[in-house]
Order: sequence, then C-alpha cells, then structure tokens
Amino acid sequence: MQSEPILELDGVYTDIGQYHILRGVDLHVPRSTVTMLLGRNGVGKTTTLRSIIGHWRAREGFIRYDGMDITRMPTAEIARAGIGYVPEQMGVFADLTVEENMRLAAVSGPINSARLDWIFSVFPALKTFWFAPAGNLSGGQKQMLSIARAMIEERKLYLIDEPTKGLAPAIVSTMARALADLKRQGAAIFLVEQNFAVAKALGDFADVMDDGHVIWSGAMSRLSESDELQQKLMGLSLAGN
Repeated sequence: MQSEPILELDGVYTDIGQYHILRGVDLHVPRSTVTMLLGRNGVGKTTTLRSIIGHWRAREGFIRYDGMDITRMPTAEIARAGIGYVPEQMGVFADLTVEENMRLAAVSGPINSARLDWIFSVFPALKTFWFAPAGNLSGGQKQMLSIARAMIEERKLYLIDEPTKGLAPAIVSTMARALADLKRQGAAIFLVEQNFAVAKALGDFADVMDDGHVIWSGAMSRLSESDELQQKLMGLSLAGN
C-alpha cells in the first residue's frame, strides 16, 4: 500500500491582482520521489510553487504538506516545517560571501559540518569560492549556491524552479547529480524544468499544466517514451531534447 503523499494540492485557485492564474490545481507529490511540473511558459508552474511556499495566497482550495494544512500558513513557518524553496531568480545575496549566504540559510543553528562536506562534494566550486562575494560568481555558480542554500538544512521536500535554465551542459550535469543525491537521501523533490532531458533522467512522476490547471499526471517514463503524448499535452515533441 502506497503511503500518503508528502504534498497535496486540492482545487487550488490563486489570483495575482486581477489575473486568475491557477484555476483549480489538483496534484500530489509522493514521498522520496522526483515529481516534474511541466508545461509551456505562462501556464502557472511558478505560481504553483509560490502558492505552496506561501508567497502567493490561494483564494480557494487546500494545500497539505506532511499531513498538515499549510494553505494559510506564513512562509517562514512553512519553511521551518521542512520545505526548501529554490526560486528561478536564485535568491542569492550578491554583496555577501558564499560563506555568509550559507550561514544565513542555516536558520536552525550552526551549519552541520557533515552536511557542508556533502555540499562541497557535489558543488566543489562553492568550496573554492567560500570567502568570495557571491556577486563575483558565474551564473552557473550562483545557481549552485542558490540550491546549496536550500540544501544546507535537511528538508523533507524541495520546491525547485528551473534550476538548469541557461546553464552550460557540464553544470547541468552537476545539478542533476546533486538532485539525484537528495532523492537518495529520502527527500521528495517537486521540480519545474524546461530541459526535457533532465526531466527524463530525474523524474519519477510528472504533472503537465496548461491554462492554470493540471491536464495530465502519470509516470515520467510514460510521457518521455511517447512523442504522441508530448505533442498532445505540450504542442511539440520533446523527445530529441
């Protein structure tokens, strides 16, 4: 019997000003898996993540995490409950050093040395530039730092918005290995990703969005193996990507 999911969205509607962005989102993220959130630009993927973490408030519906209703919970409480969030805009403090960025992210206390050693093993550049201002890092290194900030404390669930966007293939591979490590540690990952090769390699399950709601859910392998399904759901074949 499958355990209850770590995350459930039930009929979630979210408005931004006068715009109705989410229009009844239903989905669930199983524990200790990677679930991809896919779809064309502008269909509500980022708003879904921001609604979960509390940056935007759902007008209607329920968001449950680890058995708790977090629909109206403040963002800081949601994070303390065990959810890490990596925004598309990275969320790095450019004027602070890499070390200072990481220490600020460790809200529960001093950085765990074993956890930091693991982060250095997956992102060696962060050790190299530990005392350098984060603003001096390359785009790929800043994205590593952004993800490392979310990883510095062990979380049950990570929400990650397009971590490989605009990155060189070598850095994409580094990101993918880090996320695979997180999954092996038992974390669940809910990942917005436009790189279909990454989605295919990492994803266990997928939810495809269009016009503010989920139009398909299932095994990532089923989607990745069907050009016809990709064409039907997203309007283009992604098999060659």
